[in-house]
Amino acid sequence: MSAAAGAARRAGSAAYASFAAIRASATFPSVRLPSYCGGLPVEVTLIAQFASGQGDAVIGDALRRQRAHPAFVDALDEPSARIGGMDLARGDPSSLYTFGVGGNGHPFHRHAGSRMFTAVSGSAGAHLRFSTASQAQIEADPRAFLDALHVVEVPPDCLFSVRFGGGTWHQFIAARPGGPHPTLFAMSCHPDETAGALDAATQARVLGNTADIPALTEVLPSSVQVLLDDALREPASIATTALSLHVPPASFAARLCNAVRGAMGRLRAAVAQRREAAGFRADTRGGQALITGEVDADSLLQTQLPGPIAHEDQVVLQAGPAAFAGIAPADVMDHLLAGFVENPPDGVSRLMALRNVLVRPAGLRTSPLGCPASSLLSVEAPLKFAGRHPVLVERRSRDGRRVEVVLGADDRHLMFRTCIGVRIGADDRLVCTMATRVRTRNLFGRVYMAAISGVHRRYIAPAMLRHAVDHAMESLQRNANTRYASRSL
Repeated sequence: MSAAAGAARRAGSAAYASFAAIRASATFPSVRLPSYCGGLPVEVTLIAQFASGQGDAVIGDALRRQRAHPAFVDALDEPSARIGGMDLARGDPSSLYTFGVGGNGHPFHRHAGSRMFTAVSGSAGAHLRFSTASQAQIEADPRAFLDALHVVEVPPDCLFSVRFGGGTWHQFIAARPGGPHPTLFAMSCHPDETAGALDAATQARVLGNTADIPALTEVLPSSVQVLLDDALREPASIATTALSLHVPPASFAARLCNAVRGAMGRLRAAVAQRREAAGFRADTRGGQALITGEVDADSLLQTQLPGPIAHEDQVVLQAGPAAFAGIAPADVMDHLLAGFVENPPDGVSRLMALRNVLVRPAGLRTSPLGCPASSLLSVEAPLKFAGRHPVLVERRSRDGRRVEVVLGADDRHLMFRTCIGVRIGADDRLVCTMATRVRTRNLFGRVYMAAISGVHRRYIAPAMLRHAVDHAMESLQRNANTRYASRSL
């Protein structure tokens, strides 16, 4: 154990402080600490308290979700993820992050810009340590850091908010360090990611919208850390404010309540760890209209599989007027085809997994994608749309307002062709279509199609097209934001 960790544990396990005055509050209990150097104050406010032990469970669940985020970073004992970046092209320099702090806390540090966050404390409570001494004051006398030091005690299982100015030194640690309880989990807003004195390398990352919390962090110098470790050996000498809900801090009722919350926290956290961290999203897709019906008479699909047809359907999705404004149908098609591969519906994927298990003994084709788009994984297609998507046939109108491609494959029991189309309608709304035609080759094929025809028409085709269009909209929007940001640099 390091000297800093040992000092933190001794401070955290010290007897409850003897508070000179306890004041009741009819609203949110809060404290406002004036800045030692004349800057912005530190503000901590309690919002609500969860059921006993719920803090540990909530934090554990959030940490698991954060770990799976594409922007997850684990550094400085403060695992974090950037969940919302800047949009400088539209005048928004703010960013959103999530971060967690374990029971042993994280290093004392500061950031150039101001911070505000809402957090949940673990089931042991949290100690928030702040020092608002400026760099000049510390350089003149390192003990100025201790003169400006103030601890705010937050109760267990609590929802609270914190706000402080750039340059404020801070450290968060569990009220009982070294135990099984985490300190906190928070969602933090950086109101201006570009603010403060940033070195050239950090500023380049910020302007490139690739910054993260470790890159924006300056750790307390070792010379000052030595002074802090000495001070933490006598926690009663450090100015402290305790906030609480329902019962006065340091009272017998508070101690009993905290003991119960700690025990319940361990139990709830153990139960929560067994639960899968699943999440879902559902949209009404306002402005979109989905229509199922007969294949268009002028569809490219009409040139495919002449003769008796066992199954045929078409799904048409009309996007909202602003969804793809100003984007050429060929560009939409490029991202739409990528959407079939990169954003398949979970339900369709599960159906395909079951289908693959059932048909593998018969030697039929298997694919992780829904059959209408499964040939997008083929390496034998004669053409590649936009240089990357395998297709059988491609057709574009002379005016560029309509693009169609045909996908498909032949198997032992059937042959299928799927026509994906993108066109600009008469009202300038973008229309995306997916039409499928199947010809069976034998009795097994006819039985197979009779079994799946209804679910294909009512669920598989509509779901696949919706998810592909969603992917196209999101990826095109990301590309547009990137272009705006690059032009603003």
